[in-house]
Amino acid sequence: MKIHALYQAPVRKAEPEETLADAADRMAFYEVGALVVMEGSRMVGIITERDLIRALSLGEVAGLTQIDKYMTPGPAAVCLGDDVSEAAEMMVALGTRHLPVVEGGEVVGMISARDLIAVSTLGEPAKGRAAAR
Repeated sequence: MKIHALYQAPVRKAEPEETLADAADRMAFYEVGALVVMEGSRMVGIITERDLIRALSLGEVAGLTQIDKYMTPGPAAVCLGDDVSEAAEMMVALGTRHLPVVEGGEVVGMISARDLIAVSTLGEPAKGRAAAR
């Protein structure tokens, strides 16, 4: 199965100068575990639930701390034509649960470990989740 059959679109984004509180609010609203961090049309990072937890555990004030302090810069990504097994292997190797999906130099969506689990256990993509985001 290819990424194009599984990924979640549209991609949920943040900007580096937004706060961790902004990121947490957006993740909660869209029910996602990660946001792609963009400067204009260029992907510069990814901020995840894990990053938020790490920041808070270190005493950061979510409403004052910028995303760029805790984001992962230059994240790995997959393409629409890649096989889902490649994405799974990449997630395991990198210890990540989210990968941006790119096509033609643009970020078009996100794939998560949850998406991969749904395919491996159900044999097909989880229906309705993309529409809810």
